[in-house]
Amino acid sequence: MNDNSVFIGGKPFMNYVTGVVMQFTTKNAEEVIVKARGKFISRAVDVAEVSSKRFLENSVGVKNIKIDSEGFQNSEGKDVRVSSIEITLGRNQ
Repeated sequence: MNDNSVFIGGKPFMNYVTGVVMQFTTKNAEEVIVKARGKFISRAVDVAEVSSKRFLENSVGVKNIKIDSEGFQNSEGKDVRVSSIEITLGRNQ
């Protein structure tokens, strides 16, 4: 399976929506995974919603959502936890 992941970060919102839509339209992907960590999680949810509801109406929907969190030490040596999310969008049968 080829990896159709879109990692959400600080770029303009529509760049990610376009990326997801392109995976389905030009690359004919069966599913696309929208991934994000920390403060970008809400943006990932928005990207998935706008992509599936506004641009790919009725042809793509949310198939799966995975959440996780991982602990590590930041630059000051403090233990911090960062949440992550993976939203799998897939073609409707």
